Formats: sequence, C-alpha cells, structure tokens
Amino acid sequence: MKTLTSHPQADRDTAAPGKVWFVGAGPGDPELITVKGRALIERAGAILFAGSLVSEAATRWAPVGCVIVDSKDMTLEQMSAWLIEQAGRCETVVRLQTGDPGLYGALIELVQPLDAAGIAIEVVPGVSSAMASAAAAVESLTLPEVTQTVIFTRVEGRTPMPEGESLEVLAAHHSTLCIFLSITLMGRVTAALTVAGWSPDAPIVVVHKASWPGEEKIVRGTVSTIQSLCREAKIVSQAMIIASPTLGARQWTTLAKSKLYDASFTHRFRRASVPVSNLIQETP
Repeated sequence: MKTLTSHPQADRDTAAPGKVWFVGAGPGDPELITVKGRALIERAGAILFAGSLVSEAATRWAPVGCVIVDSKDMTLEQMSAWLIEQAGRCETVVRLQTGDPGLYGALIELVQPLDAAGIAIEVVPGVSSAMASAAAAVESLTLPEVTQTVIFTRVEGRTPMPEGESLEVLAAHHSTLCIFLSITLMGRVTAALTVAGWSPDAPIVVVHKASWPGEEKIVRGTVSTIQSLCREAKIVSQAMIIASPTLGARQWTTLAKSKLYDASFTHRFRRASVPVSNLIQETP
C-alpha cells in the first residue's frame, strides 16, 4: 500500500460516519473525469485510487491534508477496511476507479462491507475506455442499417464466463464487440470470431491506453493480422479490442443516413420540410 500524501486531519465534529463516493476516473486523461468527480476530489479527506489503472494525475485536485493511498497492492478486504476507517474520520471519502465503476470495477464487492458497516455510499459514473477508444480511433460503434447493438464483454481467463456468454456465442450476432481485459488472449479472440463466421478480412481496432497523454497507441488490422500487429507494437496490457462491422465507415463512399435528421422525417421538434409519399414515420 503506497501513500502518496498523508497529512493528519482533525477528527470530525460529528460521530456519524462520512460518505464513500465511488468515482469513475475515466479512461486515463485526467481532464475526462466528470465535473462532479473532480469536485468530490477537491473536497475529499481521503482518496483510495487504483494506481495500476488510474493516472496519479487524477488526484492533483485533492486539497492539502487529504490522505491519498494507492490500492494496487491491496486486497478487497484491505480496501474495504481502509474505506471504513477513513469514513470514520472524513466527511468525504473517494474511491477513484478506472473508467466507469459499474464496468469490471469490483463495485459490489466493495460496497457490501460498507453497507454492513452502515456507511452511506454513492456512485459517480465515468467515461468507459470503450467510449474513449472509439473516440480516439474516430469510429462510431453504431450505424444505421449496419448495427444498432454494442456488446461489452471479455474473453474467459481466470475469471470464467457464465453459460451462454462465450465470445463465440456473442460474436455470432455480428454486432459491435468491445472486448475488455483480453489483449493477452488475442489468439482466443480471433479464433472465436472465426468460429462465429467473421471474415479473415473483418476489421479490428485495438487502442492501448486510450486518452492517456503521450501513451496512447492505436493499431488497426483484421481478424487475420491483428494479433501479430499488436505483438509488433508491444501492446500487452490496458487495451480495448473493438470488432465491428462499422469500423472504417469514415472512408465509405455510401452511408445510410440517420432518419432523425432526414429532411423528410417528422418528429416532435421539427416538421418534415420535403414531401414524402408512402413514408412510415417514427417518433424517437
């Protein structure tokens, strides 16, 4: 357990415990934390941040006297005990997690001991690395008449997948796949896509440390080439794998346009400006 800053803080005037806030730090760039998340850091008495995944720069707004601890070498039990202890002396305690706390964030495992201790908690969402990766690559995860579905998943490793959630099964939908925590298992990823009927030429983009200043890498390839390309780029951690029929649409010469912005489409904010015969109109 590494303590970056540890200044004694006077005991609170009230005996009631403070609140623990689970804050999504976002994908890496400290400026992508939400305004609410930053405001909580600015008034926090104690911060426990996931140093293996969250940039230390995300704690730079903490006030003087804030106790800041890196949790990368702590167990869940140690983290829960630390949060409970700090809630006894601080009004605002922040658990700073990578991306969004609700995605692969051990949120419930940490919340349950706090519930048992009678400590109030609240969750502040954050920008997921899936969104940041798509933004870095200037890709859309959905497109009209291509796919309207996005699946967040991972490849089975030490953590088993529930029945019916193997990548082969999910990939059979041929929608967008955002594959977390699987860069070291790229061979399994491409094998699963192949079994599910994806073409060897189907595009894949891998983004390492999306949005991290000076550290981001973007690798574009196909089902047949992406593993070797990632190996050449020495990408072995903190990478998002996106497989989608929408990839590369920026260069397409033909593209189905969204009906919402079509001049012939009426919705509650705008009347159609051009006549259309036999058009079935929808209200979003």
